[in-house]
Amino acid sequence: MIKKTLLLFILALMLVPGSVFPQDTGLRPAAPGAPFPYVDLNVREAQSNQEVVLSIQLLLLLAVLTLAPSILILMTSFLRIAIVFDFVKRALSLQQVPPNQILMGLALFLSLFIMWPTLSTIYNESFKPFAEGQIGIEGMYRNAESPLRLFMYKQMQKDPENIRLFMRMRDLPKPNTLADVPTEVLIPAFVLHELTVAFKIGILLFIPFIIIDIVVASTLMSMGMIMLPPVMISLPFKLIVFVLVDGWNLLTLQVVQSFR
Repeated sequence: MIKKTLLLFILALMLVPGSVFPQDTGLRPAAPGAPFPYVDLNVREAQSNQEVVLSIQLLLLLAVLTLAPSILILMTSFLRIAIVFDFVKRALSLQQVPPNQILMGLALFLSLFIMWPTLSTIYNESFKPFAEGQIGIEGMYRNAESPLRLFMYKQMQKDPENIRLFMRMRDLPKPNTLADVPTEVLIPAFVLHELTVAFKIGILLFIPFIIIDIVVASTLMSMGMIMLPPVMISLPFKLIVFVLVDGWNLLTLQVVQSFR
């Protein structure tokens, strides 16, 4: 065992580049055809305000990329779909089937299906003109923000109470149009609205399955089978009902139509 460990240690030393050893302190150029590229990063003081602004924009871009999953969850249809699917799984009393990865993947692709017109508008009016040099980065941001704002506002158009709530908390005047609603007000209002709608859908999903649980529990009590868990008996009946009504297709259809 000791010989084997010593042999592995010597092999690891042979694979380590020679520049890490103390006796080799000089910097040597990479040999021709070396498999690893040489990266040189220089840090220096900014020479002008434009360089400082460029560095800040780079940091903001990295921050946006870091927050991209949160933006995907909070500003699209993903939030409502994911919560509804979780309610379905709990209403059916399922623990591990289907796995959460499958449900979240299905919610992601349904979100892409619903958000595709908005994403196409963002690409045609924001990213593509910016890539062709027709607009600057500020114009790209405004053109990308407008379709998302319009999508979020359409979902709350019939019930703008959440917008009024955040406008009152900011002591802002009553908005007359969508342009009068700041983005920092529209986003949390949209998140609360999606949570409310998803919980309403979840309540409607729970009602028929709760009835099945009550019927099964009452039947077991009347038969004196107290020690038998009602969930064990009601689960097959729930699955049968869900399959007979074509539950996945019906649920998907209703969720997609709820965004129109």
